[in-house]
Amino acid sequence: MKSPQCSSLLKGALLIVLLALCLGGSTVAQPGGKDDPLSPGPIRPGNLDYRTELPQGYLKVYSATDEFNGGDAWYFPHSSYAIYTIDGKLFKKVRNQRFPADEIPEVVALPVGTYAVVARSERDGYGRVLVVIKEGQQTIVDLDLWEKKTRHLAHN
Repeated sequence: MKSPQCSSLLKGALLIVLLALCLGGSTVAQPGGKDDPLSPGPIRPGNLDYRTELPQGYLKVYSATDEFNGGDAWYFPHSSYAIYTIDGKLFKKVRNQRFPADEIPEVVALPVGTYAVVARSERDGYGRVLVVIKEGQQTIVDLDLWEKKTRHLAHN
């Protein structure tokens, strides 16, 4: 049988250990707020991985297509492109396809603003186009369609 003095001593020691763990023990990482520059912000599925606090819009680029032989059939996925900030810094490289036989251009979420898209067109190779991304709207860039309209207007 334990003495009351020993029991009190054990209870006191246990209490001290618990307090030490609570006050000075392990650190628990908590998500940062808007003011935390190291916080990556919420992550969304797929390529939609930008902070949700920022107003965003969407971009879809119909770049030149590449050929891909899938064994039984040929596929023509859209080529990759790059998005630059207005001051010329690379913002994002876009593969523009989810898998090699994917012929539908990727939709990319971007914070609202103006960007330069560098992509390859079917006729003229690589070109740079300025795009404006507006909140909640999808901006579509089709380099070959844009060239046809521009050339048609220039000849009138």
